[in-house]
Amino acid sequence: MSRKRTTRRRFLALSGAAGLTGMAGCAEQLESAANQVSGQSSNETPSDASGSTPGLTDGVPPLETEFDSRERYRQPGDLLDDFSDLDAWTIVQGSGGADEDVVFDGDQSFRLRSNGSRNVIAERSLEGEDLTETDLSFAVRTTTPDSITVNLRVVDQFGSSKVYSLRQIRYRSPDVGWFRASPGVFQQSEYEPALDHLDRLEIQVLHSMPEAEVWIDDLRTHPTPDQGYVMLSWDDGSLDYYETAAPLHDEYGFPAVQAAIPRWAEQGRDGIMSISELLDRQEAGDQIVVHGTHEPIHELDDEAAIDERLRRDKQWFIDNGFEGANYIVHPHNSFDKTSLEQATAYHYCGGFNQAGNVNTTSVYGFDPLVLPRTIGHDLEISKRCVDLAAQHNQCTILNFHTFEAHNTMPKADYETLLEYIDSADVKVITFDDLWKLRTSNR
Repeated sequence: MSRKRTTRRRFLALSGAAGLTGMAGCAEQLESAANQVSGQSSNETPSDASGSTPGLTDGVPPLETEFDSRERYRQPGDLLDDFSDLDAWTIVQGSGGADEDVVFDGDQSFRLRSNGSRNVIAERSLEGEDLTETDLSFAVRTTTPDSITVNLRVVDQFGSSKVYSLRQIRYRSPDVGWFRASPGVFQQSEYEPALDHLDRLEIQVLHSMPEAEVWIDDLRTHPTPDQGYVMLSWDDGSLDYYETAAPLHDEYGFPAVQAAIPRWAEQGRDGIMSISELLDRQEAGDQIVVHGTHEPIHELDDEAAIDERLRRDKQWFIDNGFEGANYIVHPHNSFDKTSLEQATAYHYCGGFNQAGNVNTTSVYGFDPLVLPRTIGHDLEISKRCVDLAAQHNQCTILNFHTFEAHNTMPKADYETLLEYIDSADVKVITFDDLWKLRTSNR
């Protein structure tokens, strides 16, 4: 499967870098997993022949989508490994093999199991590959979600490495299905790896459970964009944002994404923005997206009930003039196979797989309705998210609720964060901007 890509090649004098492998060891990895909280660039053009972005509307969108975004964009980029030949792979820890019954695409997938509480590691050679200025994505399915991390670790011939990490999976069992992950870089060695002089690729499954089971399929590559991005996502429509954070956003010219709860806004619930205040923020540049009924949707068993809830929730946003209704933030980060299948009839993009540690994404390869994000509870973690977005040209989505909550950093830290973002080489974006990037289908 080796091939050369027409990307810029670099020669790095890394002869003194042997032994620097980047990962700190299994103990740190398990601790990290267990501690998790339970504008386009000029060369980026949309895939639509007319030059418009598929699904992007001017003003309030219609109730139903024009296409299934997960199906249309299920296999972006170029194929690196379809796992049809597992002879190239070695199981270093745990167990694994072909599965012809559970498949994302093709004849078989790669099933990995922990055989108890240990982590899983599988590896294959990357000799002859060039991943310079390249991001990765893969299809993944697990029957043991939540306290689990899936890493892709790329190691060069000198021992330096880069780790792409999906820090947590919030897909709810038992109704599990496939989704595409395109995780951003979580860490890399002190000496930057030479991505045109590669040694191997490792798939790592880290977990803090009695056992872990994961399927991997359809590993693909995507070009790295020209810059990094940050999305600032506020859930529930808190008055705290309106009174305290919004003036700071306006000062810096940073839009926010607001995921409002219809019933709370209608009732005039204490500490929640009214409909007029939400519209005021939309006029100021924020994007108001669907959060909907504030109950876990995976608890609904009936497809008709799921469809009715999704339809009713989006209709409220349309009726009240909110232009971001094509996007959804799943309440309680609750979703499963059935709810995702239903959601595509009303929404193009959303999420989330949420984690308390750095949990970023590339912009060209993610599943449109299963994005990752990071809880904005800690200033230093959030600043690291921004740093990694700037360094590796990826996207970090930071989530906040209210300054009094444990899952949101204090007011003073938030102001410091905005100042930090302003000085960083990143662009603050909304779902519209991210959707333009994703639909360029690179």
